Amino acid sequence: MLPEPEPRLCHALADDLRSAGYTSATLRDAWGEQADDALARGLRRPAERALEGRGDPLAVLGRLWGLGFAVSRDELASALPALGVDGAVGLGLGRVEGDDVQPAVLVRPQAFSDEAGDVEWWIASDLDEAALQGPLPEDHVLGVGGASQTLARLQLTRRAGTALDVGTGCGIQALRLRRLVDHVVATDISERALRFTRLNALVNDVDGIETRHGSLFEPVAGETFDRVASNPPFVITPRVEGVPSYEYRDGGLEGDALVAAVISGVGAHLSPGGVAQSLGNWEYREGQSGLDRVRAWVGDAIDAWVIEREVLDPLAYAELWVRDGGTVPGTPAYARLIDAWLDDFARRGVTGVGFGYVLLRKPLAGGPTLARYEHVAGGGEAGFGPHLAACLAAHDRAALLDDDDLAASVLQVAPDVTEARHHRPGEEDPSVIELHQGGGFARRVEVDPALAALVGACDGDLAVGPLIDAIAQLMEVDAAHLRADLLPRVRELLVTGFLGFAD
Repeated sequence: MLPEPEPRLCHALADDLRSAGYTSATLRDAWGEQADDALARGLRRPAERALEGRGDPLAVLGRLWGLGFAVSRDELASALPALGVDGAVGLGLGRVEGDDVQPAVLVRPQAFSDEAGDVEWWIASDLDEAALQGPLPEDHVLGVGGASQTLARLQLTRRAGTALDVGTGCGIQALRLRRLVDHVVATDISERALRFTRLNALVNDVDGIETRHGSLFEPVAGETFDRVASNPPFVITPRVEGVPSYEYRDGGLEGDALVAAVISGVGAHLSPGGVAQSLGNWEYREGQSGLDRVRAWVGDAIDAWVIEREVLDPLAYAELWVRDGGTVPGTPAYARLIDAWLDDFARRGVTGVGFGYVLLRKPLAGGPTLARYEHVAGGGEAGFGPHLAACLAAHDRAALLDDDDLAASVLQVAPDVTEARHHRPGEEDPSVIELHQGGGFARRVEVDPALAALVGACDGDLAVGPLIDAIAQLMEVDAAHLRADLLPRVRELLVTGFLGFAD
């Protein structure tokens, strides 16, 4: 078990990391771009080769906690003048074996930018497959992986009073939320994970994060929060003997029941206007869509925006997560685990597994006004949080407007929107007109000439109604009929970020 972090030692560690210049950029420069790319694929040796022969603190700490290689005790003592080797051992970060110190964890810098500015933290987590040279232990605490980065980029950027991080792991979501809220409660079923969260908060001098041990919402029974984030252990894993169950990714329930429990239970812990954001997997079963199953979990008393990014067939899904656990293709163990996954899916009639993002919100007053369940494959994730916030704001404003009010509104096209027209050879009129979104989810929407003309005319000057009337006159069609046709589609373009209110 990781020892309880001592504040004095954590602060000394931070001083040494800072003095060594231990950052993402300096490490990348130290071992080079190619080695950095190789490290992302689990290959440590190129980065180690680049650091060979160097005894400066950056290289020593990079080998020990960036890559997971042993260093000499004398080297580490020189690199940690404030903490010392004994302090590192006392924090559970390493263990002395003769004249060497073996890494017990990884401590890697994690840089990001948000509306509050640029920040870089040091995030401690368990040794990965590359450092262990084999499969992970079942109580493994993951570092900042792809899923946690995705959820962080999805987070809305508005400030609030309280937040809940369900299944905090190493604590990265709690740290991100703390930049936006005054107090964060971070829960996890793993006491080891909670100790990593406390360690990372102390090393990075972040207060206001309270950790609680327990499953899902049990530690916060009867409490509500303005924000909830959850990167739950959503991986669908066979519940049979011989299949490893990793705490960081497997919820211990059959199929997608863990994700169902998060989605169906979070509404009781949201304050009015509170927003919950999470990731998840959901099963497609014979005769039942995965998104329809999610809709049933959500119910009809809460706002919902569910975005499915991809759907994997059962075999591709099994291969993904068997490899993720460190089992190598072509081995008997790999074949046995694949069979276990396929048998498990076959018992429930699973035909595919969806992955996506879930945003739920408790309405401030009255009933819910948002129920979007869609498959959207595009977008680069970088600006998803601000994009979602802007889309929600546009939806909320448009939901209060009847058609006459919307027609009286002045709109403008988003700056990232472009138009593409496709012509058949020799024809003057386009056969297809598309609007392309450069940011957000990179949506592509096919429009007719009337809607294309309206979007093109939305420059923040004239209201929608007069623009439609002018387009109707040019096209020699009935203005009332054209208005009835275009206004619902204008609402959709507002919610998806193609259009915005000019003021």
